[in-house]
Amino acid sequence: MSDSQPAPDGVDLDKPNAARIYDWLLGGTANWAIDREFGAKAVETFPLAPILARTNREFLGRGVHHLASLGVEQFLDLGSGVPTVGNVHEVADRVNPRSRCVYVDVEPVAVAHAKVLLERHGDPERHAVVQGDLRDVEKIWERALDTGVLDPAKPIALILVAVLHFIATEDRPHDVVGRYRDLLPAGSYLLSSHGTEDGTPRDEAAKRAELREQYNQSGNIVHLRSRTEFGRFFTGFELVEPGLVWLPEWHLDELPSPASEALTSNPAESCGLGALGRKP
Repeated sequence: MSDSQPAPDGVDLDKPNAARIYDWLLGGTANWAIDREFGAKAVETFPLAPILARTNREFLGRGVHHLASLGVEQFLDLGSGVPTVGNVHEVADRVNPRSRCVYVDVEPVAVAHAKVLLERHGDPERHAVVQGDLRDVEKIWERALDTGVLDPAKPIALILVAVLHFIATEDRPHDVVGRYRDLLPAGSYLLSSHGTEDGTPRDEAAKRAELREQYNQSGNIVHLRSRTEFGRFFTGFELVEPGLVWLPEWHLDELPSPASEALTSNPAESCGLGALGRKP
């Protein structure tokens, strides 16, 4: 994105933003100089950072492809971030042209770009974007349904990929996810990934800690959780095979995933856990 272009209303260019940094790590253009500067320093500190971003994005794509192949037609992507290669509706539409998707993000740049993308390449009857804080469950659920895209009587795939580790413990993230679970109709799914230090290689622990501190100092505070803590998000869901695993271990047969495949010999290097659960 050209830094000469005015920023959308509500965008703070005095500090980097996690969604825009993620976009830069993925090779996107919806970011500003301050995000690129942070990203470059992050890569200098921890060269694997772009690969870790891609493993999350590839997990998202494989998860959506798997869900669409199971017959799921509705997707609610919370903390969807800036649109980039392999957006949820694009992956789902390739499997089922009738699929429906609502994106939700609090970052104005992410929402602005999603609106442009959907205006150009989407279907207003099947695709929509909502700006809001996913922690405000009742309001987000109401606004998502008000788009007219989702039918609350039919199964919905709730997506929380690479976002829960930005929610502080004091904000009760497990209760937030639990409330969404209660609102979802039977037969719905939860697809999620989360950063962790639990079981990751010790030889790079110092570099990962330095990277995390860089995020924290920028105001994008990271809250890593253990495997057990991540598993608690799936309370009330039945885990789908292969269960709760490292990202490079989850259904690599679904879609080409070069970044994930590069980590298969030591999947813990991904520093990310993923799982898919079904609500009975």
